[in-house]
Amino acid sequence: MKTIWWIGDPIMNVMVLGYCFCLAQGLLHTTKGFASGKVPGQGKVPPHIVFVMVDDQGYNDIGYHGSEIHTPVLDQLAGEGVKLENYYVQPICSPSRSQLMTGRYQIHTGLQHSIIRARQPLCLPPDTPTLPERLQQAGYSTHMVGKWHLGFCRLECLPTSRGFQSFLGSLTGSGDHFNFQSCDGAEACGFDLHDGHRPAWELSGNYSTRVYTERVKDILRSHDRRKPLFLYVALQAVHTPLQAPAYLLRRYQALGNRPRRHYAAMVSGVDESVGEIVSELRERGYYDNSVLIYSSDNGGQPLSGGCNWPLRGGKGSYWEGGVRAVGFVHSPLLKRKGVVSQALIHVSDWYPTLLSLAGFPEPDSRHLDGHDVWGAISRGLPCLRTEILFNIDPVSKRHEEVDPRLLTLNGFGIWDTGVRAAIRAGDWKLLTGNVGDGDWFPPQTMPGGPQQWQDMEKRRDQRGKSVWLFNVTADPYERADLAEARPEVVKLLLTRLAEYNQTTVPPRNPPDDPMAHPQLHGGVWAPWLGQEVTGDEQDDEDSDSGSRKGRYKSTCRVCKLRSLFKKVRSRMQRAALFL
Repeated sequence: MKTIWWIGDPIMNVMVLGYCFCLAQGLLHTTKGFASGKVPGQGKVPPHIVFVMVDDQGYNDIGYHGSEIHTPVLDQLAGEGVKLENYYVQPICSPSRSQLMTGRYQIHTGLQHSIIRARQPLCLPPDTPTLPERLQQAGYSTHMVGKWHLGFCRLECLPTSRGFQSFLGSLTGSGDHFNFQSCDGAEACGFDLHDGHRPAWELSGNYSTRVYTERVKDILRSHDRRKPLFLYVALQAVHTPLQAPAYLLRRYQALGNRPRRHYAAMVSGVDESVGEIVSELRERGYYDNSVLIYSSDNGGQPLSGGCNWPLRGGKGSYWEGGVRAVGFVHSPLLKRKGVVSQALIHVSDWYPTLLSLAGFPEPDSRHLDGHDVWGAISRGLPCLRTEILFNIDPVSKRHEEVDPRLLTLNGFGIWDTGVRAAIRAGDWKLLTGNVGDGDWFPPQTMPGGPQQWQDMEKRRDQRGKSVWLFNVTADPYERADLAEARPEVVKLLLTRLAEYNQTTVPPRNPPDDPMAHPQLHGGVWAPWLGQEVTGDEQDDEDSDSGSRKGRYKSTCRVCKLRSLFKKVRSRMQRAALFL
């Protein structure tokens, strides 16, 4: 049972009482749902689940939020379903995807700091069950199309080793949308489109959104719909580089801002893609027993065409523009349709929610940070979630930044406010440390420059501070900092951060491994650890026409020497710059 805390603030007390009520309602709902061994509202086959995750779509980058970008399909699907207007993700790619796959905060998987870079020997913890692994146990066929970005240093890290029966997509964080070249820094570039365990060279030259849409349609055409299906469609769009086919770009010729024009064209491509997927669901007989979930992985990047207006901040920050996401659920199985939900929902909630829909409740929810929120979405029941820990990132604070005043004065002796962290409890949101750029970025199509008022708001609210408090229900744009006016709430939330901090695992941030360089693997980003072969073993592999044929090329002793020479040469070149 979770600890219930009580303070003199009437708003917070109402939140606590609501939490208790939510527990009772949620447990009752779950018990009824599984008493007969059937999922509520379902027949013999659990629902087919299609989860569409879009990369870097901003809050203002969808039609129903007032954008100039045309998204008629998404607008209609959201309008006929449930719009999630209090829905949160993480501010960058890998953390959001890890919490979707595991239902656990990144402080509990060691991924507190940054993304998983292409050359890092790092991936999801192998002992953490993933959503597709659990769904397979529930009898689902599981397939992934699109961007993984959860590590690939070993074969055991690949999507097909973490619960997906098939995979077509990229392993790194970004790449060219046509030739699928991906770079980690200027010096390490390689091909990154994979069909299972082999590079899909033959698909180079095609637009990524089109490639992924066609694969989804192929899966829907070949699958036996009498067996439940889980499709994870993680589109590469609308992440940089900003690229789109000419026919999409022509729709936005009137937009004077070039990045915004390309970005808008990419969003329209996403809209078309989702429309084709839904049409295929209808045509193949899946639709009536399906659940479609749409989500961005983080806020938009204003410098790369995205827009989160009127929210504050953007991708990479813990301001609302970085973590409040576009999201909706569309399904004939919803008890309420055409509504807007204000239930507090986090990306980690999809793990237990989808397992519950599949008729496979997580056996030990004590190891999860997500909650089953289907009752809140489908029926409008009180929500189990009342609090979100966005993150605690101890790596963000360097040793030279230690300042005892941040603990004793700003942190009331409870918390070092120099540590980058953010939490929301009820209406309140607390941020500490360097939480990212706190500017407001108006739509790029607005006349005039925003520089003057941006600087004014920064001077008033952000510079020199290490702790902020907002009532994000009354002030979703984070304009009125209440840290000085409500010190009792600050103390309470600092205490919650300290309590969460007691449960963290050490951050895992290994240095880049030179053996990961694509030049050592046939010009392809591929697993490089645990694949060492020598001499006769290599000959055996080359002649093997069985299961190992077509897999990634293994490393060799010559490769290690090449890597060593490359590393030494790079260091000598850097040293020469200072002579």
